[in-house]
Amino acid sequence: MNEESIALDIVTSRFERTIKRLWILCIILVLSLLGTNAGWLYYESQMEEVSVSQTIDATADNNGAVNLKAIGGDYYGDKGSCEADS
Repeated sequence: MNEESIALDIVTSRFERTIKRLWILCIILVLSLLGTNAGWLYYESQMEEVSVSQTIDATADNNGAVNLKAIGGDYYGDKGSCEADS
């Protein structure tokens, strides 16, 4: 009976140490997660929004066709209003 009691105490103390280490690991992981989220929030708050407005005076040739050079890119307007196909 004495040997069983000693074996039980040894196993119990091992489990207690393992549980304590797992709790420490959980606390470290939660703190790491909070730290990385705080870092991302700080990083994202460093960005600033910049809006650019541009005014262009353009003249159209070809009976009022759209001047794509003045627009500076793709035009998604009414294709029926253009006389000449480009």
